[in-house]
Amino acid sequence: MPETIVTAEVVTEHGLTPEEYVRIQEILGREPNFTELGIFSVMWSEHCSYKSSRVHLKRLPTGGPQVLQGPGENAGVVDIGEGLAAVFKIESHNHPSFVEPFQGAATGVGGILRDIFTMGARPLAILDALRFGPPDDPKNRAIAEGVVSGIAFYGNCIGVPTVGGDLYFDPCYAANPLVNALCLGIAPKQKIFLARATGIGNPVIYVGAKTGRDGIHGASLLASAEFDEASAAKRPNVQIGDPFLEKLLLEALLEALDTDAIIGLQDMGAAGLTCSTCEMAARSGTGIEIELDKVPQRETGMTPYEIMLSESQERMLVVAEKDRAPEVQEVFRKWGLDAVVIGQVTDDGVLRVRHHGQVVAEIPARPLADDCPVYQRPMQAPAAPSGKLVSFVSDEEARRNLRDNFLQLLASPNIASRRWIYQQYDHMVRTNTVLHPERGDAAVLRLKGSRRGLALTVDGNGRWCRLDPQRGAQLAVAEAARNLVAVGARPLAVTNCLNFGNPEKPEIMGQFSAVIDGMAEACRVFGTPVTGGNVSFYNETRGQGIHPTPVIGMLGLLDNVERALGSGLRAVGSAIVLLGGKSGVERAPEPAFSSSEYARLIYGVTGGEPPEIDLAYEKRVQDCVLEAHRRALLAAAHDISDGGLLVALAECCFAAEPARGVAVTLGGKQPLEAVLFGEEPSRLLLEVDEKQLAELLRLAREYQVEARQLGWTSAGEFRVHFNRQVVLEEDIATLREVWQAGLPQALQTVGSL
Repeated sequence: MPETIVTAEVVTEHGLTPEEYVRIQEILGREPNFTELGIFSVMWSEHCSYKSSRVHLKRLPTGGPQVLQGPGENAGVVDIGEGLAAVFKIESHNHPSFVEPFQGAATGVGGILRDIFTMGARPLAILDALRFGPPDDPKNRAIAEGVVSGIAFYGNCIGVPTVGGDLYFDPCYAANPLVNALCLGIAPKQKIFLARATGIGNPVIYVGAKTGRDGIHGASLLASAEFDEASAAKRPNVQIGDPFLEKLLLEALLEALDTDAIIGLQDMGAAGLTCSTCEMAARSGTGIEIELDKVPQRETGMTPYEIMLSESQERMLVVAEKDRAPEVQEVFRKWGLDAVVIGQVTDDGVLRVRHHGQVVAEIPARPLADDCPVYQRPMQAPAAPSGKLVSFVSDEEARRNLRDNFLQLLASPNIASRRWIYQQYDHMVRTNTVLHPERGDAAVLRLKGSRRGLALTVDGNGRWCRLDPQRGAQLAVAEAARNLVAVGARPLAVTNCLNFGNPEKPEIMGQFSAVIDGMAEACRVFGTPVTGGNVSFYNETRGQGIHPTPVIGMLGLLDNVERALGSGLRAVGSAIVLLGGKSGVERAPEPAFSSSEYARLIYGVTGGEPPEIDLAYEKRVQDCVLEAHRRALLAAAHDISDGGLLVALAECCFAAEPARGVAVTLGGKQPLEAVLFGEEPSRLLLEVDEKQLAELLRLAREYQVEARQLGWTSAGEFRVHFNRQVVLEEDIATLREVWQAGLPQALQTVGSL
């Protein structure tokens, strides 16, 4: 079959601009052929090259004494002591999950797992951050159900627990769902492997599944462009996953690494064989020559273009020491996997591709991988916070409606129990999970053979980032760190997934830049460098983009995992303490309250501005909690976030077994609704034994943070006083039933409980 002629129209179809095409001609010193054009198109796509985000990402803090490997590799690596390293990364699979929810989500999990074990680490856990359109739309329900099923399918089959996550529903995600997957792995810190192709003449080995036509142009035409009416036709760009084969690949690779015959390796993820070859060579200052006839293929008649651009799953590229390829191949063959020498490392810095003895592509590796166009795109400063504000009703009217409004909030899909999701996941496989889902503010995992443990969380509020991107990003980082300290973990490092609309629009780049500034400032305050992550642009359909949605994945360390704190109340008669908040500073509550979940649900308002945050004060609150945990003063701890104080109190009751109750007394000059449902940051609820209450209050004074006792734990009743009046009195079992039924009812899957 004759190769397609490269014309201006063909160049445009590949997502390349005329200026980028001229640059390609300059690099090659000639016109590219069709295969070379395809190779450039995927490597220079937004998804692979980060050409719109690189100039901004440089402002993030990425180094620290705990960082062993920062951005630029398959995953970040952090020193956790005792000779061990934590390897973690978050990636998006948004566009594929819209086109084909089940496979899009499943292969997103498969890809992030490979990023981890490619570094030589055994995957320990998965977390997911999901965003969908309102569940009253059948299409949104189908997407949500398909995504959750896909994540469950892949994680359960490969035997890696999905231990936590984050979920929001909002109209902006109706045509652009977000599926962000995070994976954590553990490895000896002296045995971290990098994506390098060193040693002239060393063999290049293809391992894993055979190559097919699935996923071709997934990075360039699916993940680097807006959606439109033709998006359904992009289904062939979605890969097909096989978790059972990936399990074999995982075990075979970890065994092969123990031979010490492997020098470098890389996952064939986005851009497939193209990305793995040129990036490994570019990082090493070498070249790679491969023969496509030797690539295992599951379809007949595949062209060089198709083989190089295929994104078939469960494949990796390995560089071994010279003359030791047979050792590596023998391990993979023992596990029933293809392991074929398809080329070698060269000294000329060129990616050279042969097919049937003919050179079909010859491109300098470093310019292809590293010298893509980098754009300082026009930016427009985000608009000042605006929108309708809540007009509070009188406290008397609020009291009359309190029970109904509270029940409605507990049943809201953004607040209700996530049991419908996590019951589909095997969150206990491998027996490292310390806290069950919804029993603590972060996932906690034991490290077998050590007293230490790791904590993980994912957080991000797109609604707040739409109103104020910089402050919204600060709040996301702060909440992630607060969730870690709530379980007793010291925050270590961040991986981020930055989900935005079309970067060619100045207002989108203005949002992106502001988010980077907010994230950078917060990460510096909390001492949590960014070790890697993912940027997902073009989350737009027919010109309508998502809210700017930075998802923060944060890792923490516990010195003694057996002392991890849950959020469930543990005893009757304990003191309930509110730590943090600045009750002495009176502010008009309307702007911040108007951005809350309560305002959205009850008043139909999403406006105003995110709550203000004092990062230095937030850090003191977190340090106080960690010190209180070190002194064994706390029985339980829970962050106050979505839904405010009343929801947080209820969640502490629900997380207990058996369920506990509380009796609390609140007051102040603020409106009743603001006190109960405001979402101001820097606040946690603490359960403290009465005998240790005085010491905790003294400790709070030392750290110069607010602390006051709200009331006591009880056997099973939820009672709230406000300014000396009982405003709510309800059996905790009733509240818990509403909370647990909320998400299944919204998704019309009540029978799944």
